[in-house]
Amino acid sequence: MNGGTPTPTPVDEALLERAKPVRLAVFDIDGVMTDGRLYRDDAGQEIKAFYSRDGLGLKAIMRYDVKVAALTARDSRLVRKRMSELGIEHLIQGRHDKGVALGELLEATGVAAEHTAYMGDDLVDWPAMKTVHLKCCPLDADAWIAGQCDFVAAHAGGRGAVRDLCELLLAARGKLSEWRTSFG
Repeated sequence: MNGGTPTPTPVDEALLERAKPVRLAVFDIDGVMTDGRLYRDDAGQEIKAFYSRDGLGLKAIMRYDVKVAALTARDSRLVRKRMSELGIEHLIQGRHDKGVALGELLEATGVAAEHTAYMGDDLVDWPAMKTVHLKCCPLDADAWIAGQCDFVAAHAGGRGAVRDLCELLLAARGKLSEWRTSFG
């Protein structure tokens, strides 16, 4: 970090080695999969914007045997629908103690913390983040959280941060090029 403002982490051999054992990637929703703003329409219904490129990245890592989970303190039908569209089976909503929720998730998936990455953006994520092998955040995360992370994405939450982590995990497996060329 420079002057309290997060800066992206360069992807080098050390970071690729650190990312290599990850078998489960856990993502916060607000501020990570979305830009963190909470929208409501006239009827009071919640509206969120998800970045489609992030969704493509999530599908890619699942294709290459990384389990994906979402963990959020809020409860939203919209989030449930989006996770279902992406094929994400592990969704934990309405859990304010994310450390305890992550422990339950690890037990349910059979993946150890030393094989887990977590991407969060704010202090509420720290109880979960501090226990995992690869701590990650979007570029616009809370400055203190960013200072604790192994990987600060090049993009903000809801604007490509999730995709950045997905591409890191693919690169660590030597699958990034294969995935990118699989569309042609």
